Amino acid sequence: MDCQACREGTVLPFDFTMAFQPIVDAAAGTVFAYEALVRGPAGEGAGTVLARVDAANRYAFDQACRVKAIELAAKLGLAQTGARLSINFLPAAIHRPEHCLRATFKASRAMGLPLDRLMFEATENEPIQDPAHLLDIFQEYRRHGFLSAIDDFGAGYAGLSLLAKFQPDVLKIDMELTRDVHIRPVSRTIIAAILQVCQTLGITVVAEGVETAEELATLRDLGITLIQGYLFGRPAFEALPKPLDL
Repeated sequence: MDCQACREGTVLPFDFTMAFQPIVDAAAGTVFAYEALVRGPAGEGAGTVLARVDAANRYAFDQACRVKAIELAAKLGLAQTGARLSINFLPAAIHRPEHCLRATFKASRAMGLPLDRLMFEATENEPIQDPAHLLDIFQEYRRHGFLSAIDDFGAGYAGLSLLAKFQPDVLKIDMELTRDVHIRPVSRTIIAAILQVCQTLGITVVAEGVETAEELATLRDLGITLIQGYLFGRPAFEALPKPLDL
């Protein structure tokens, strides 16, 4: 049976939209994906929107984020860029993955955006209350051709123990590790170890928060070519920005 939220839905008491930031393949000179980031209707930061999300509207917000990101990205021409669309999701908002994906399927069909162009990110910055549930979500996503990702890896709650339970398609290394990596040998050692584990497990690695050419050069020397950060582009309000310096 469907959960009640799937059957009835909830009307959000606030509006929001999206900004998009590129994840760049620095080796190929292309955009790997655009991450959809929540913004207020006039460009307000994500915090002003997320502060209004609570237990009563969490499911509706998660569903609305997916639909808004897909519809807006498609209207902006994502399909023509060859890039994927990366969407953050709230594991606690998903009751039964096979039913809670219905809005995603409907929006993708309506906008002509293939399901294999979608990537869903679960952040490591929030405690995972039910690891088995998250594993079920990832498995269901993979069954439908979505990529799954762990965001903010290295600055959250679980660390490597999370990878022992889940092997996502993509792992995004948090900016706390990539910041000034060219002058922080300990960070370089940790990133190299994470990369080695991911290569063994067949997981693609993205470095987040890259702002300088020196950081980029060090990360590329380590073997990371997928980069997200201000060096290549800030989030653009309701736009798919062309990356800088490609």
